[in-house]
Amino acid sequence: MFQVRRRLRVRRGLSSAARGFDCAPWRRQYSALAICSCLAALGCLALSVPVALSRSAAPAHHFSAKLDAAYRATLLGIPIGDVTWTIDFHDSRYSAAAHGSTAGLMLIFSRGHGTAEAQGSVAGKEPLASNFLINITHGAASQEVKILFKHGKASESVAPPPKPNPQLVPLNEAYRTGVVDPMSALLVNVPGSGETAGPAACARTIAVFDGRMRFDLKLAFKRIEQVQVPDGYQGPAAVCAVYFTPLAGYDPNRYAIKYLQAERGMEIWLAPLSGTRLMVPYRLSVPTPIGDGILQATRFVWSPETGQAGAPSVN
Repeated sequence: MFQVRRRLRVRRGLSSAARGFDCAPWRRQYSALAICSCLAALGCLALSVPVALSRSAAPAHHFSAKLDAAYRATLLGIPIGDVTWTIDFHDSRYSAAAHGSTAGLMLIFSRGHGTAEAQGSVAGKEPLASNFLINITHGAASQEVKILFKHGKASESVAPPPKPNPQLVPLNEAYRTGVVDPMSALLVNVPGSGETAGPAACARTIAVFDGRMRFDLKLAFKRIEQVQVPDGYQGPAAVCAVYFTPLAGYDPNRYAIKYLQAERGMEIWLAPLSGTRLMVPYRLSVPTPIGDGILQATRFVWSPETGQAGAPSVN
């Protein structure tokens, strides 16, 4: 009887959280962080896993590598979603693909799935994205967002087109310049020659444009944790606090926006890609009104090809 009552309380809590976070408007106006938190809290799709490679991490000669990763989203320890992600790197080009869907208990309340992909090249210290595409299906509704990058400026198309909303903070052309897309947002290039899993990994503010909203993600170092992925990476991870600041293209009255902006307990754990100065997310945790939502890697396999001129050594 106790177990039945507990399951009912959890279901009611999840249902209340779904109403509070309101994933339907989120389909029209999502953000890189909101996607992850919505999946962690509600079982909506999380596809904002970043991908990019910086010149400092790329060898001067031919180099190929692949990251094969999978993530499980939980709320109160209950599985609510899954994400798979791959990135292929060949010389100065990168190509990435991700797929996510609801799972477990969240299938009772909501069914959602989607795909995302990005391609680009290496230029200077930061990636030069060429395009980004995300498709999201939630119940009977679906949405596609495309972002093209040219001369340092992003241009977007959304289908179906959004309904006019006079409550949105205006999004002008300046907010489309000098930004990265959600798939490139959190790939971290650590300068210097020391350990990558340290304070320098978190010393950054990332300007993100997701096709709807312009926002900043500010990271701040908290600590080092030792992690062990069931399939893949074992070693240190840099734990960063994450602070979300919306700037344009958002409705300031939305509960999810207010909640994320005020939240000070969000964390991202960054794991290194051996033989490079790059780090990518191993874990994301977001406090929700009914408990911590966690997105954590269950597979994290980085495979640089060896025996080629210029290929970095594997630690």
